[in-house]
Amino acid sequence: MSVLFETSVGDIVIDLEVEACPKTCENFLKLCKVYYYNLNAFFNVSKDFLAQAGDPTATGTGGESIWSYIASQNPSNPPTPRYFPPEILPRLKHTQKGTVSMAVAPALEGHKGGCGSQFFITLGNNIDYLDGKHAVFGHVVEGSETLDKINEVYVDQDGRPFKDIRIRHVVILDDPFPDPPGLFKPPSSPTRPPDNSTRIAEDEDPLATLPEEEEERVRREKAAAASALTLEMVGDLPFANVRPPENVLFVCKLNPVTRDEDLELIFSRFGSIMSCQVIRDKRTGDSLQYAFIEFDKREDAEQAYFKMQNVLVDDRRIWVDFSQSVAKLNTHWSNDIARGPKRGFKDKGGFAGRDDLERTRRYRDEEGTARRTTGGDYGLVFDVTDRDSGSKKRRVSRERDDDREKRKRRSRSPPLRDRDRDRDRDRLREKDYGRERDHGRDRERDRDRRRSRSRDKDKDRRSERRY
Repeated sequence: MSVLFETSVGDIVIDLEVEACPKTCENFLKLCKVYYYNLNAFFNVSKDFLAQAGDPTATGTGGESIWSYIASQNPSNPPTPRYFPPEILPRLKHTQKGTVSMAVAPALEGHKGGCGSQFFITLGNNIDYLDGKHAVFGHVVEGSETLDKINEVYVDQDGRPFKDIRIRHVVILDDPFPDPPGLFKPPSSPTRPPDNSTRIAEDEDPLATLPEEEEERVRREKAAAASALTLEMVGDLPFANVRPPENVLFVCKLNPVTRDEDLELIFSRFGSIMSCQVIRDKRTGDSLQYAFIEFDKREDAEQAYFKMQNVLVDDRRIWVDFSQSVAKLNTHWSNDIARGPKRGFKDKGGFAGRDDLERTRRYRDEEGTARRTTGGDYGLVFDVTDRDSGSKKRRVSRERDDDREKRKRRSRSPPLRDRDRDRDRDRLREKDYGRERDHGRDRERDRDRRRSRSRDKDKDRRSERRY
């Protein structure tokens, strides 16, 4: 009467002591028949001592006899004890390597101990410490090499192998016992381990090496994933798995005089353009010599990529590539929490039927078009700084207060001496106001001169370009 265990490190054939331990052998064979041991792990391995298995939870506290298992499958059956009394015979001892014994559970919390489903195989000779404590019911007749492999595995401080050793399949070579009442054999073997192991899988090789190209590809993928996660944490990316749009081209090496309208006119022959923007410096407004062009269709962007590579635009050979930027998609994430979404998306509702687009503003005064109807100011090309505007407001409020004080003094009809003092004070204020007005006019004249000079320089450049 034998059983074949197909493990992840080799096969083991166990010959059972059916005549000496009939109840223990029947329990073991019937558990094998219902695939109870399939995909169970050897959860306790001690070098030159034993290898323990038979617990579906792989904790050392689980398992039950076949009769308890049958009762648990049908709730209408009367309750059955989890364990059965062990069959310990004095003549069956742990003298040889490969002795198979049923582990005897101690009595706990008023419940009787005994044998359930856990068993172990000795990995050394003459282990008399186990004699009389656990029930011997079989011996390994084939698979000594497999036992040697199990004996050499690396384990943690609790004796659990770092790499799982599992019983993949059980084959009953001979079963002399009839099936107990209520025994139902599952149609197929389980496909998932019963325990939630986080160890190295049985079919995984931790020392396996990939080809050099494959390792480099995997390393780059992991580095890119880590970088994307970092950018997501700091707020530069909306989420780590974001992908750049496939219909946006990145154009660089531009001439500083190239404008948005020029690029849009040149690239519009390949298809409809959703937006075309030359990136400029925030303060000076000078071109940074690169731009983003968004097409309506991906096919149009691909055609422009192949046709416009290294083309001469404004005496410069441009470079065209697909954009890797996701700035257009990043509309609600920012390092500044108070900033929130970008300006224009919430008020204007997107552009060209899409919420993630914003209409390109070619002139600064277009920002104030929505405010003109409400009495707001036009956005000027040369904006007045906040310091100047604040000083003007303070000056106007001061003048209003002075006028109000004058009217109060007149209504009170102050004495003659007070009137002379007020008159002198008003004259000094008028002189100061005249000086400030003269200074303002001088500043405006200097500004007009600089504008005229810049216009003359632009005209000279255009004339040189034409000739």
